[in-house]
Order: sequence, then structure tokens, then C-alpha cells
Amino acid sequence: MPGKISIFTIPSGSVRRVSTVFFCIFLLAAGRGHAQTETVLQRSLKLYGEGRYQELLQNLKPYYEEQKDPAVQAEVLYWISLAELGAADYERAFQDMEVLEKLGGTRAAEIPYHKGRVCYYLGRYDEGISLLSAFAENLSDPGDPRKSAALYWIGESLYSMGQMEKAKDIFSTITENYPSSAKFEAASYRISLINQKKIETELLALLKWSHEESLKTIEEYQRRERAYDQAIIAYQKRIADMLRESPSSGSEAAVQDRQQPSQAQERGPETGTVPSASLPGVSPSSPGGGDRGMRLNSIKSQALELQNQLEKSLGTDSGDL
Repeated sequence: MPGKISIFTIPSGSVRRVSTVFFCIFLLAAGRGHAQTETVLQRSLKLYGEGRYQELLQNLKPYYEEQKDPAVQAEVLYWISLAELGAADYERAFQDMEVLEKLGGTRAAEIPYHKGRVCYYLGRYDEGISLLSAFAENLSDPGDPRKSAALYWIGESLYSMGQMEKAKDIFSTITENYPSSAKFEAASYRISLINQKKIETELLALLKWSHEESLKTIEEYQRRERAYDQAIIAYQKRIADMLRESPSSGSEAAVQDRQQPSQAQERGPETGTVPSASLPGVSPSSPGGGDRGMRLNSIKSQALELQNQLEKSLGTDSGDL
């Protein structure tokens, strides 16, 4: 009806005014949310710088679950994953980093570097080297400090794998091409450790060789000592056998010597030998004079025989030894 305005009919000027009001309200709401995000992140960054990772996680995780904006979620999750990395919760950090890659955002390009670090701590060195190498190659600026950081963790992975020469090449690249890098001192220290370890390895190899040679010398000495002991035992056994045999042979000679003078006395008149009674200094009346002479002759003959046997035995033994 003319002159009346329906509640569903709004003049064009009024529509523009309503739209402006609603837009201002939206901007105010967005501004408050952005300011709140900055406040939470600033507080979290302070905790991160102080190494208070658990407090950071307690603050950011509930805040992350409340967010609906993917950009805000990505930023918050980025710091959550770094805090988990700092708190040594490597498996959880790796999972959150993979979620962050799917969310995208400005932080997604840095995720391969941090995942490479996580792989290093998890002992997944080959996977970490692949991630870090790809990250370093994608950096267009060769002087980018992030490149030297990626190379450093590649070197650390190689060092942990025992590939010392390759690790030394990587660390040398950092010290030569990135003297102002934050990893310069750490790389220089690793190079000195590798050089020292190389010297220790060479000394250990030399010590091992010397020890083996010493063992061979000791074994040879012990073998010769055993052979010498066996020769001494055999020699002593032969001397003992010879001494056991010597008295019997001497007794037989003594008996023969005793028999010969008596036979000579019996045959004295027939053969023309002089009886013992006619020997000067010995008379039949002297008690035991003939027996004493026979004993002296017997002892002399035994001594001569023993001397001959000893000389023969010693000559034989020295020839055998």
C-alpha cells in the first residue's frame, strides 16, 4: 500500500547501512581473535625460549583444539611440535609435523627440516638424511643459514652411523662456506673429535698388533722353555740311570781285583811273581797289610772306571742336546 513500508521491504540506503554495521562487527570480532592468538603465542614463545616445554604444551594444546581457522591451527601446531621435540617426545612430534604438512600454511616449508632432526633422534638416520638433503636443495639462496643447519644434522647423522670421513666432509663444508653460521663452532668441534678418533683408532690398531706380537713371543718362549725343561729332565734321568749302574760294575771290578792277587799268590812260585811278603813295607806279620793294598787298588780301579763312564756319558749327552 502506498505510503506504508513492509517489514520485509528495506530501502536501498538502509541496506548499505546495515551491511556496514555487520562488517564492522565482524572486523572487531576478528581483531579480538587475532589479538588473542598473538597473546597466546607470545606467551608460548617466551616459555619455549626458557625451555619450559611442558608448560607450553599445557597452554597451547587446549587452545589448538578450540581453533577453527586452519591458519591459526597450523601456527599453533607448529609450536606444539617444536615443544614436543624439545621435550624429547619424538614420536608425537613427528606425528604432529605430518598433520602440519597437511594443513599447509607458511610453516609447512620448514617441516622437512624439523622432521629430519626428529629422525636423527629416533635413529632413523637414512630417512633423516633424505629429508634434510631435499630441504637444503630447495633453498634458493646458497647463503641461507637454514642450509648450514640442515647440513649440520646430515653430518651428525653420518657421524652416528660411523661414516666418519663423509661426516668430516660435511662439517668441513660448513666451516669453509658458512663461517658466520650458528653451527660453525659445533661443526669445528666435530671435526676435532673425528681427527682425534682417527688417531685413537690407529693407536689401538698398533697396540693390538704389538700385543699379538708379544703373545707370539711369549708362546715361543714358553715352547722353548718346555723343550729345555724336558731336555733337563731327560738328562737328569740319564745321569740317575748311570749312577745306579756304576756301583754294580765297580763291585764286579773290585771282586776281580781281589781274586787276581790271590791267584797270583797261589801261582807265585810257578810264575815267578814275588809274594806279597817280599814287598817292601808289607810283611805277613803286619795285620791286614795285604787286604789294605788290595782295597786301595780296587778303589783306584773303580774311580778310573767311573771317570771314564762319566766322560763318555757327558760326551754323549752334549752331542744329543
